[in-house]
Amino acid sequence: MNSKISQFIANNQISTPCLILDVDQVERNYNQLHQAIPYGGIYYAVKANPALPILKRLVALNSFFDAASWEEIQLCLDAGAKPSQISFGNTVKKISSIQSAYKIGVEMYVFDSIEEMQKIAKHAPGSKVYCRLIVDNLGADWPLSGKFGTTVDHAVELLIQAKNLGLDPYGVSFHVGSQQTDPKAYTAAIEKAASCFTTLAAQGIELRMINLGGGFPIRYREDVPEIEEFTTAIQQSLLHHFGNNIPRIILEPGRFMVGNAGIVSTEVVLSSKRGKTNGPRWVYLDIGRFGGLAETEGEAIRYQIETSYDGSTTGPVVLAGPSCDGVDVIYQKSNYQLPLELTAGDRISLLSTGAYVSTYCSTRFNGFAPLEEYYI
Repeated sequence: MNSKISQFIANNQISTPCLILDVDQVERNYNQLHQAIPYGGIYYAVKANPALPILKRLVALNSFFDAASWEEIQLCLDAGAKPSQISFGNTVKKISSIQSAYKIGVEMYVFDSIEEMQKIAKHAPGSKVYCRLIVDNLGADWPLSGKFGTTVDHAVELLIQAKNLGLDPYGVSFHVGSQQTDPKAYTAAIEKAASCFTTLAAQGIELRMINLGGGFPIRYREDVPEIEEFTTAIQQSLLHHFGNNIPRIILEPGRFMVGNAGIVSTEVVLSSKRGKTNGPRWVYLDIGRFGGLAETEGEAIRYQIETSYDGSTTGPVVLAGPSCDGVDVIYQKSNYQLPLELTAGDRISLLSTGAYVSTYCSTRFNGFAPLEEYYI
């Protein structure tokens, strides 16, 4: 566990469940990515964790921001970001949200359909627009390809129509899936993006930007490739397709930026074999699927767990949340082993929970309050 967070827990009596996040680690992650691909504009994916201390630190680092809603845009502005630092990166936007963003000076908008592009043309005339492509999400623990994106051929048609409607066809984007563990996923996606550039150039439209999305992985229970393996693959692919005329590159890291900066401290509510002689113990925590651990859906994201009994004898467990909902089971198939001494009242830590936890929690399902948050 992060030593700064360990010290904070030791020095403070804090109730569970709670998220504790080291903002200095966010800065280190930002600098690491910026050094690995210095020509890439970093647009932090605000949805990963929109806490004001994180946004303020990133503003101080001259970061850009990928916002999914008008509400996230407002959070960025509250943190001191300029409208020109914000991209409206959701392909499905309310008309009122487009109007509000355009009114305050947000310049970049994404789309993947003619209907969305027409909304932008009407309510944010003259804006820079980019079209999201469908790309393979193989290798991603949390795929994102089903709901978003369009084909290369359709993207070309849409960007031509965008110009005809008075918009600025700025570029294309894609997302290779969250927690992507295969660097080659980016090279295949860049090839698709490059074909859009080539086809549109022949039509007299010069695109100037590729948005590579996010997807960069962090370590949970298993090792993942280092960020340099991804950036090397990206650089080689860009050079192969564009030579010395590489367009502007945008990155949208979320998990990579904040995931390993936070831990969730949670209490064991019950540890029991439930009267069964065979099978694992059931360990119920005071946080579950509805308390912020939504990414355990399908056991996709498998958090590393630390306890005060680490090093002692362990046994298999099923981990579940505290609610009266039968689907509130966190891990049943992923072979988690926890110390046999673990019992009700013990605190355990879920590591690398700085992303996609705090904002996923329900308001008061079963009456449980949202987890507390501490930014240190």
